[in-house]
Amino acid sequence: MLAAELRLHDVRVLVLDKEPEPASSFVRVVSLHVRSLELMAMRGLLDRLLEHGRQRPVGGVFAAIPKPAPEGLESAYLLGIPQPVVDRLLGDHAADLGAEVRRGATVTGFDQDDDGVTVELADGEHLRTRYLVGCDGARSTVRKLLGVGFPGEPSRMFTLMGELEAGAPPEEVSAKVAEVRETNKAFDFRPFGQGIYRVVVPESDPGAEPPTIEDFRRALDTLAGTDFGVHSPRWLSRFGDATRLVEQYRVGRVLLAGDAAHIHPPAGGQGLNLGVQDAVNLGWKLAARIRGWAPETLLDTYHAERHPVAGDVLANTRAQVELHSAGAVRALLTELMDFPEVNRYLIEKITATGVRYDFGAGPDLVGRRLRDVELKQGKLFDRLHRGRGLVLDRTERLTAGGWADRVDVIADPTAALDVPALLLRPDGYVAWAGDRQDELDVHLARWFGEPAG
Repeated sequence: MLAAELRLHDVRVLVLDKEPEPASSFVRVVSLHVRSLELMAMRGLLDRLLEHGRQRPVGGVFAAIPKPAPEGLESAYLLGIPQPVVDRLLGDHAADLGAEVRRGATVTGFDQDDDGVTVELADGEHLRTRYLVGCDGARSTVRKLLGVGFPGEPSRMFTLMGELEAGAPPEEVSAKVAEVRETNKAFDFRPFGQGIYRVVVPESDPGAEPPTIEDFRRALDTLAGTDFGVHSPRWLSRFGDATRLVEQYRVGRVLLAGDAAHIHPPAGGQGLNLGVQDAVNLGWKLAARIRGWAPETLLDTYHAERHPVAGDVLANTRAQVELHSAGAVRALLTELMDFPEVNRYLIEKITATGVRYDFGAGPDLVGRRLRDVELKQGKLFDRLHRGRGLVLDRTERLTAGGWADRVDVIADPTAALDVPALLLRPDGYVAWAGDRQDELDVHLARWFGEPAG
C-alpha cells in the first residue's frame, strides 16, 4: 500500500521482500473495516476487493459482544477476505503504478547519513536510497537495527488460531461450541464453508513454534472435552496478548509502519487495518518530502498522528482480551452497549471511523475523516484516486491558487456538507473548513508547502 501511495506522486520505490514467492498455503481470512474500505474506495480498489470477500455486519465486533451496529453508520459492514488476495491485489495495484518488487531480498543492515540510507542485503549487495521504511512485521529487522525502544507488556495468555476440517458431525460441533462459549467467550469454532472451521482456542501451556495440529487437539480436548476430529489444517498460528508500541515512528531517514511499529492481540481484527492506515498517512507526506514541496514539519506529523492511534488500539485490544473472561464486567458492558452512544463509541474504535487528529481549533469536522459525500457528478471518493489534496467548495468562490499542481478543486453548491467549504488531505482527513480564501491559503501552506511560481 505504501509503495502504491508513493507511486501516485511519481516517486521511485523498491519493495524488498525476503520471501521468494507470495504466500499461497497460508490463507488466513482477515477483516477489512470501514475506514480501510473507505481508503480502498479512494484509490479505486474497493470493487476489486468486494469480488473476493464476504460482507459481514459491523455489529458484534467489540469483544464479540452480540450487539447490532448502531444506526446511522455510513457503512454497516466489514469485509472478510483471504489475506493472500489482499496481498495480491495491493501488489498488482503497486506494480500497475510502476513500483518495483524484488523477492528473495533480505535486509541485513543499513547506515544513514544526512543525504540518504545505504542498505545492505544478505547477498552482499548495497543499495542507496533517500528513505527506508520498515514494513517488515512484528519481528522487524529494521526496527531492531534502528535500535529504537519497543516498550509494552509481555504476553500473559496464549491462543491458537487456525482453519481446519473437522470429523465430528456439524450438529455435534454446534451444540458443544454453544455449551463452551457460555463460560469462555475466547473460544470459537465457526464453520467457514466447504467443511472448514475457523478455530480459536485458548492454550494453557504453549508448545514450540510453529504450532502443530497436535497442539490444537490437546487444547481443544482440555477446554471442550473433545478435539472434534480436527484434521487437514489450512493454516495454524499462535498469538499472545503482548502489546508493544515503538517509541518513535521515525529516526532520521528511517521510518516504521504496521506491525514493525506496534503489536497487539488480534481482538476485533484491527491489525491489518492499522498498518494500511499507517501507510496511507505516511505515503503522501514522504512523497511530498522527496518531491521537494513538503513543509519542514510535515513528516513529523506521521509519528504525531499515528502513535496515539496505535496506543488506543493496543489499549482496546487488551481490554477485549480481558473481557472474554471477566464475566461480571462483560455483563455490565453488555448492558451499557444498549445505549446507542456507548455502542457507537466502541464500534468507531474498532472501525477507526472515530479517529480525530489534533489539527488545532476549528469545527468538529476538522481532523476527522470525511465520508463519501454525494456530489453533483457522482461520489467524492471517485475523485480521490490520484492521491492529491482537494478543496471541496460549496461557495464556488475559492481556488487552490499556486497549489494547483498538488490540490484539486471541486466547486459544487449541491455537495452534501454542513460547512461552506473544506480542504481534504490526500489521506481523506479534513484539514480546514470555512469560507475565506485567506484562511484556506494558510492551511494550504501548512499542509502542501509553498505555492508554485
